[in-house]
Amino acid sequence: MYNVKIFGAGSIGNHLAHASRSLGWNVTICDVDQAALDRTKQTIYPTRYGKWDEAITLSLVKNAPRGGFDLIVVGTPPDSHLPLALAALEEKPKAILVEKPLCPPNLEQAQKLHNMVTETGTFAFVGYDHVVGKAAQETLQAGRQLSTIETIDVEFREHWGGIFAAHSWLQGPQDSYLGFWKRGGGASGEHSHAINLWQFLSGGLGKGRITEVSATLDYVQTDMVEYDKLCLLTLRTEAGLIGRVVQDVITSPSRKWARIQGDDGFAELTIGHQPGLDRVDWKTAGGDTQFSTIQKTRPDDFIWELQHIEAVMT
Repeated sequence: MYNVKIFGAGSIGNHLAHASRSLGWNVTICDVDQAALDRTKQTIYPTRYGKWDEAITLSLVKNAPRGGFDLIVVGTPPDSHLPLALAALEEKPKAILVEKPLCPPNLEQAQKLHNMVTETGTFAFVGYDHVVGKAAQETLQAGRQLSTIETIDVEFREHWGGIFAAHSWLQGPQDSYLGFWKRGGGASGEHSHAINLWQFLSGGLGKGRITEVSATLDYVQTDMVEYDKLCLLTLRTEAGLIGRVVQDVITSPSRKWARIQGDDGFAELTIGHQPGLDRVDWKTAGGDTQFSTIQKTRPDDFIWELQHIEAVMT
């Protein structure tokens, strides 16, 4: 049985607490704000999962236990990720999991974290859970059946009204990091699953890492917010593959989609094809278009993520 400490009693903290408990792990959630801890126990967790789990320990950060944890999760706003991750490494866990994006665009302390992870031998993960999901894995396998990969396209286009509807304590982007690109918010940060999925597919298809980026962003700036509502990326890898990523916080209904285009067919992923259902379509040379559907719930995303981490730690 693993012992898990989670920094942050917000949405992601609750998701990962529930996933951990679903796997039978011990969980401590800590936060700097007592109101956030109260909201977790009284509202977020029971509303999402039916009832509060009395086995979960809640603690203010200043009173939280240190040491003895197998996994430490950093589920706070992006501009606090790296200081907390560095502090977590000092507790000598087997692994740390930092929610996405890893840090704001300034990359302050990112190299220090990399160096410390390397020195300590701690497993380090960033919370891009889509790539460890069954649908993304099936898409990659289908793409590997193609003869020549011509390009990869990924889009995560989703109006963030759904985020605020699911987080009643937020009235809009101005109330959190979401409305500030310098803090890791906006389309480029919040929907960076798309960039990660593109990298995952490129690497898995043997096309290497990204070496060139051309970007166009559409910014919104008022006296209350400063964020990018649209992020367009053209990418080139070390193997010369060129592709595209689109991320936004304005599209409704949402479109979360990826396509591997080959010279003799394609593989295409649609996340949320229907409620609770992802879909993978593919076609190879001389064959008919085929498809498969993958049933999942929102909690499944995080359970699969932790099962991936467990497999690495074991």
